[in-house]
Amino acid sequence: MAAIGKIRSWGPVLATVIGLALFAFIAEEMFRSCEATGNERRQQVGEVLGKKISVQEFQTLVDEFQEYMKLAQNRDNFSEEELNQQKDQVWQLFVSSTIIENEAKKLGLTVTNEEMQNVMREGQNPFLLQPPYLFVNQETGRFDANQLTKFLDDYKKMQAQGGNPMADQYQTIYKVWKFMEKMLRQQLLQAKYNSLLSQSMLTNPVSAKMAFEAQNEESNILLAAVPYNSIKDDEVQVSDADLKAKYDEQKEQYRQYFETRDIKYVDVQVVASKADRDELMKAMQDARQQLENGVAPAEAVRKAQSQIAYVGIAAQRNAFPSDIAAKLDSMQIGQVTAPFETAYDNTLNVVKLINKVQMPDSVEYRQISVGGTSLEDAQNRADSIYTALNSGADFEALAKKYDQTGEKLWMTSAMYERMQAIDPDTKEYINTLNTLNTGEVKNLSLSQVCLVLQVTNRKAFVTKYDVAVVKHAIDFSKSTYSTAYNKFSQYVSENKTLEELEKNAQKYGYTVQERDDLSSNEHNVAGLRSTRETMKWIFDAKAGDVSPLYECGNNDHLLVVALTKVHPQGYREFESVKDDLKQQVVKDKKFDKAAEKLAGVKAIADAKQKGAIVDSVRQITFAAPVYVQAAGSSEVALSGAVAGVKEGQMSPSVVKGNGGAYLFQVLSKKQREGAKFDVKQQAQQMQQQAQQMVGRFAMNELYLNANVVDKRYLFF
Repeated sequence: MAAIGKIRSWGPVLATVIGLALFAFIAEEMFRSCEATGNERRQQVGEVLGKKISVQEFQTLVDEFQEYMKLAQNRDNFSEEELNQQKDQVWQLFVSSTIIENEAKKLGLTVTNEEMQNVMREGQNPFLLQPPYLFVNQETGRFDANQLTKFLDDYKKMQAQGGNPMADQYQTIYKVWKFMEKMLRQQLLQAKYNSLLSQSMLTNPVSAKMAFEAQNEESNILLAAVPYNSIKDDEVQVSDADLKAKYDEQKEQYRQYFETRDIKYVDVQVVASKADRDELMKAMQDARQQLENGVAPAEAVRKAQSQIAYVGIAAQRNAFPSDIAAKLDSMQIGQVTAPFETAYDNTLNVVKLINKVQMPDSVEYRQISVGGTSLEDAQNRADSIYTALNSGADFEALAKKYDQTGEKLWMTSAMYERMQAIDPDTKEYINTLNTLNTGEVKNLSLSQVCLVLQVTNRKAFVTKYDVAVVKHAIDFSKSTYSTAYNKFSQYVSENKTLEELEKNAQKYGYTVQERDDLSSNEHNVAGLRSTRETMKWIFDAKAGDVSPLYECGNNDHLLVVALTKVHPQGYREFESVKDDLKQQVVKDKKFDKAAEKLAGVKAIADAKQKGAIVDSVRQITFAAPVYVQAAGSSEVALSGAVAGVKEGQMSPSVVKGNGGAYLFQVLSKKQREGAKFDVKQQAQQMQQQAQQMVGRFAMNELYLNANVVDKRYLFF
C-alpha cells in the first residue's frame, strides 16, 4: 500500500512527463508533415483550378512534346528559343486541357473510343497529318489506320522477341503515337465544348442577309477631315484632374492579371579576339589538311572537336545543318572545302564529301535472331539458317522453329538520320539493310547476337551523302574571357547602387539599358540564355536592389541588374500610366477643338472653308476599317458611321476617329459586282465566326477564374 501511495504522489509529475512526450511526438510528426508539404510546394511548377503540377510531371510532358516535334519536323535538336517556345506550348496545353476537362465534366461531355476510331478511320484530322511520314498513306495523303495497326503489332512482337537494334527507334515512335493519341482526344473534347458554346449564338435568314449586305455594300464618300496633328499640342491644356478622370473612365484597361517588374541592366558580351580567331583558323586548316591526306574521317573530326560527330552513315541533305547542306550538291566526291564562316551560329566549318549514293528512304525487311550456348554456336546456327534460305526454305517456317514470327518490319531514314552517336553494331545493321537488294539474305554477326536478315522491299530512292563535317564555334580564349570578367567584376564591385552604376558606366565603356514590365512567365532576361538565376533574383528582390554579377548566355555574357519598380497584380498605379493617359486626353481635347471647328457645317464645301482637308474615299465597307490618308490612320468608327447614312446624305454629326475628326457625304452605295447571297453559306460563315469568338472569350473568362499559378521561372 505504501508503494501505491508513493506512486500516487508522483502522479502529477508522471502526467506532465507523459504529456510532454506526447506533445513532442505530435510536434515531430507535425514538423515532418510541414516539411514534406513545404518540399512538395517548392517542387511545384504551377497550379490550375487547384490541380498542382510538379517539376517532374511538367518535364515529362515537355519530353513527350519534344519527341513528337522531332518526328514532326524531322529534326534531332532545337535551339534554346525553340525549346522555350515548346515549353510555353506545353504549359498552355496543360492549362487549357485542365480547364476544358473541368468544364466538360460538369456538362457530361466525353470523347468515346468509338469516336476516336472514327476520326482515325477517316484519316483527315490535321493533327494526325502533322508528322507527314508517320502512318500517312503517301498515295492518298490521309492518315492510314492500317499502318498504325501494323506498327503496333510489330512493336509488340519486337518487344517480345528482343535482339533488334532498331528497338529504340520503335520505342520512340510508340511514345510519339501515345502522345498524339492523348492530344487528339483533348482536341476532340475541346471541339465538342466550343461547338456547344457556339450553339448559343444563333443566326437566322434576316441576320444573315444583313451581314451579307454589310460585307458587300460599298460606299463612296466625300470626306472632310481635320487631322489631330494639324492642331498644335500647346493649344490644349491637360490637368491632373483630366488625367485622373480618364484613368477612372478606363481603369479596367489598366488591370493586369500577374505581377511585372521594371529593371535596368548592363550586359557585356565577350567575343573572340583577333588572336583567338587566328588560332582557331590554324586548327581548322590542320583539320582540312588531315581530311585531304586521307586520315580516317572519324579520327579527324574527333581531333578537331567538331560539334557534329562522324557516324559513317549516309544521310539526306535535310539531316545536316543548312550551311552544310547548301555546299553538298556543288561538291565532288573526295572534295574538301576551305574553312568558311557561318554567321548565324558563329562557327568555322570544313566539309568533306566522302560519297554520294542513291539509296532507299524506306526498307522493308524481316529477320531471325539466333542465339546459342556461345557466340560461335550462334554463328554456326545462323550459317545453317542462311544456307537453308538460299536453298529455298520458307523464312517464316524457319523463324517459327526459333520461336519467332519472321514478320516484315520497316526501317525509314527518319529513324536513324541526325543521330550523333551510333554504336558499331547499329551502324553495321543499318548499312546492311540499306545496301541489300530486294530478296537478298545476309548472315550478320554482331558483338552480342547473330541475325539472319532478308530485305523484302525498298521504296523512295533518294540521294544520300556520306559527309565528314568539322564545325567549331568561334570561341574566345580563357585569357580573353578573364580580362573581360575582371574589368566587369571591378565595375560591379565598385558600384553598389543604381545611381553609381549609371554614373560610372561610360567610364568603363558600358551602357545601362532598361526593360519595363518583365513578367515571370518569360524565359530570359535581356534576351540572354541561362538567366534563370537572374529571373529568380529579380522576382525576389526589392525596388532599388542591385544584383550580383551573373555569367550567362552561352558562357559569353556578363550581366548585372537593378530592380527599379514592382507592378503588383491588379490595377496599374496612376503614375505608371500617366503618359498613356496624357496621349488619350490630348486626343480627346483635339477632337473637341476639331468638332468645334466643324460645328454647324451643312456641306463639305463649308468644311473646306473652315480648314478641313477634303478628299474622296471609295469602296468603304462596314466589315473593314477605312484608311484615311490625310490623317494617316485606319478608322473603324468612320466605316461604321458611313454604313448608317443613306446615299446623298451628310453625316448627322462629327465622327471621332483615331487620327482626326470627320464629316462626310455619301455619294453612292451599291453591292459589289458578282456578290450573290447564299443564306446557307452566309449562316454557316456566321456560325463559324461565332464559334471562334465565343471560344476565345469563353477561354479567356475561364482562365481568369481558374486561379492559374505559374512558377516556371523557378525551374526553366
